[in-house]
Amino acid sequence: MPTLVFIGLLVAMISSLGAPLIPTIATSYHVSLATGQWVLTGALLTGALATPILGRLADGPEQRRVIVFTMGCVFLGCLLAAVAPNFPVLVLGRVFQGFGLGVLPVTMAVARRHLDRVRATQAIATLSVSAAIGVGLGYPLTGLIAEVWSFHASYWFGTGFVLISLLASMVVLPPRSMVASQPFDLPGALLLTVAVVAMLVVLSEGGAWGWTSARTVALAVTSALAAAIWIRFEFRSAHPLVDLRHLGNRLVMTADLAGFLLCVAVYLFIPIIVEFVQVDPSEGFGFGASILVAGLVLVPLSVGSFVASRFLLPFESHFGPRLVIPSGAAVFGLGGAFFAYCHSSLWEAFVAVGLAGLGVGFTFAAMPGFIVRAVPESETGSATGFYQVLRNLGTATGSALGGGLLASATIHGSTLPDLAGFHLVLMMSGALALVAAVASFFLSGPSMAMVEPSVPDFES
Repeated sequence: MPTLVFIGLLVAMISSLGAPLIPTIATSYHVSLATGQWVLTGALLTGALATPILGRLADGPEQRRVIVFTMGCVFLGCLLAAVAPNFPVLVLGRVFQGFGLGVLPVTMAVARRHLDRVRATQAIATLSVSAAIGVGLGYPLTGLIAEVWSFHASYWFGTGFVLISLLASMVVLPPRSMVASQPFDLPGALLLTVAVVAMLVVLSEGGAWGWTSARTVALAVTSALAAAIWIRFEFRSAHPLVDLRHLGNRLVMTADLAGFLLCVAVYLFIPIIVEFVQVDPSEGFGFGASILVAGLVLVPLSVGSFVASRFLLPFESHFGPRLVIPSGAAVFGLGGAFFAYCHSSLWEAFVAVGLAGLGVGFTFAAMPGFIVRAVPESETGSATGFYQVLRNLGTATGSALGGGLLASATIHGSTLPDLAGFHLVLMMSGALALVAAVASFFLSGPSMAMVEPSVPDFES
């Protein structure tokens, strides 16, 4: 269990090696802030694509080999980023690092298969909230290393810890499981890749190209067609990459939809906060914070997530599980709206991020438990993998959309957007969280009452 949690925290921290460094990277490589956003979007894109593939492979007998291969890709990505001579090589390194974002459903499948029910429940809940905790820890650590040495040193730091995770995986995790392997759905993987890549390119570049330009419309149509064909193919396949029939369960659908919407909102919110506080006040807004201070702004995200997860069980006992996701989403939305209107002092950023952390801890700690209880053990990797796909797709969508909106608010020849661009992104983040709150309340219905409450046992 500690090895699985360490891997979950590590990949979350590796994913955080993008956002706090965006302004510094943009300056160092002479690219705009919106272009610099690709050091985050590139990793999130790979994660969105790798997750369903790794999730399906996790239901087979070679779970340890899947984890070792994935962390090997992350190791290569950290190494490339550490020695990157130019911006494209850095983005390529981040693309390889993104494979780590797909390993979470694999760790959940390992926990369910090799731990008893109580410890597996604890591990899955902890792994789910580890993403937020890892990001909150990784941001200030990244900022400290980058400020003392350089942003390249942050990737050297990641390289060392990924190597430790590789060794731990090979020594601790069970080598094989006594289950039959299934044929891999290669056509489904290719169709999903086309749909996701086309959509994220539209979201990221649509602001610069024009939302009604020929390239934007063509890619949007391509994404929609590929997604429609993929859905039809998955329903007809004997061994689908993702068994979409699980969406017929209201608990699964609630977790999947709310997870996607909230992740879009989170990654519209987090990079914007980090970038905003680093803007020089001479621009008329911002606080001129260093990379270290910008990273420390994200610490309340970890603290809030931890605190909220500890109060999850009493909340469910008093108000019922149906209100968990709506309440957490509403609190997160309040954080985004608060900073959109209150950003005259640095302390307001800490308060906004703390509110966001409370919302994240309430929602993400509970969602995987609903899915695991609704599907058979043989489908754990696929079902949680699809949930993680939607989460990664949500984070990638939020990052790409945020970059596109900032690009559309950036005057030609300038590297910074105006204040209205930041305000728009923050308000959109809060609005999406409120949509998630309303949708999850009505979609879950009375079936949410059937879910047994579970919270991560951090003491163990």
